Amino acid sequence: MYSGVVKLGISKATASNANIFKLGLVTGPFIGFAACFAMTVEGACQGIQCLNPGLSKLIYSMIFPMGMLMTTITGGELFTGNTLTTTTAWIEGKIKLIDLLKSWTISYVSNLLGSVLFAALVMKADILPRYSLPLSIAYAKVALPFDVVFIRSVLCNWLVSMAVYMSSGCLSMTGKAIAIWFPICAFVYIGLEHSVANMFLIPFGMMSGADITVSQFLMKNLVPVTLGNLVGAILFVITPYATSFGTWLQKHKR
Repeated sequence: MYSGVVKLGISKATASNANIFKLGLVTGPFIGFAACFAMTVEGACQGIQCLNPGLSKLIYSMIFPMGMLMTTITGGELFTGNTLTTTTAWIEGKIKLIDLLKSWTISYVSNLLGSVLFAALVMKADILPRYSLPLSIAYAKVALPFDVVFIRSVLCNWLVSMAVYMSSGCLSMTGKAIAIWFPICAFVYIGLEHSVANMFLIPFGMMSGADITVSQFLMKNLVPVTLGNLVGAILFVITPYATSFGTWLQKHKR
């Protein structure tokens, strides 16, 4: 699995700027499609929401991994996954720092642009049921203190990175689906913070009528979530596995 992560990081870091941008532009909407699907199903189950909110939330979280699965199977460029793969390849000395930063920056910008454009398309298509869930999600995400949002995002990308890590060792689509489904379902149900998911959810809530400014979106959510996602991947996934299975530890023993 560790070797698979390194190889994946090399391929992502050495891809052309244009390819990273194009694949990142469609990967944001992959996550957005999953959110739309989940909100549509949950919105059609308002009776369940009233009688059994835990079950309603579980239905939502069980659908959400679809976006990550589409990303992984098709070779999409997802910022949160790239923080794991390219950083691991850099630690192993397989890529340059400039390549790592290129992957991070272009995938992040293209994920954001694709997500916002997708939110506008969904609004224009008028396909989501008229209920309060998009607004309540957006409001909830900008209402928490910086430190709470930060820790939730650290925990989130710990799980997301584990999904990427485990799926890198699977050769079949079924294996990848199983490796991805459980961690992603868990982070959604627990209520953790994923930067790319929020690139769709909060702008869509704003377009739906939520009284949230761009500054609030950025400073009360996207900035702390992005920083926390970075820390989650590097501290809790890359550090233990690189020092256990990589060449980093052997080099520093000599």
